Amino acid sequence: MKSGLSALGVLVVLTVSACGQGAAGQTPVPAADGAPAPAPDRGVDPCTLLDPKDRSTAGITVLGVAKEINGARACDWTVPATFGVTITVDEKNGLADLEVERKTATKTKVGGREALKVADKRAADGTCAVLLGMGEKASVQIDVSNTNFADTPLACERAVTVAGLAEPKLP
Repeated sequence: MKSGLSALGVLVVLTVSACGQGAAGQTPVPAADGAPAPAPDRGVDPCTLLDPKDRSTAGITVLGVAKEINGARACDWTVPATFGVTITVDEKNGLADLEVERKTATKTKVGGREALKVADKRAADGTCAVLLGMGEKASVQIDVSNTNFADTPLACERAVTVAGLAEPKLP
């Protein structure tokens, strides 16, 4: 069954969140700096997928802020005046369940996982997503948005880098 949520729709929602806009009444929670650990009874905590070394490698100079997007746990890192990264753990929809426009998606692999790189090159809006499969019914979405909404190839380079850093920590 399709989720009804397109990857570009996810990208748009997450791009807005990558710019630091949280849900009303939400209290930001800094990411843990320790080793990744599942949240109690909730699976993978997205804020633990980038440790301090990973953040440095990716050019992320801030701690993440935990949030929820469409019922899924997410973590948002916003580097002022540069770019934002949002990692969302969707425990209900695998890659096959996500509706992605074929013209914007490229099949790829990250580590040993099936993945999709999603970017609208014609829009050239400085956004890119890498969607990682996590079993048949779960996925992890890494969304990057450049603050100036330009340079989509750079956004994709950043998304691929973050996906490569997070992937080994996934179950």
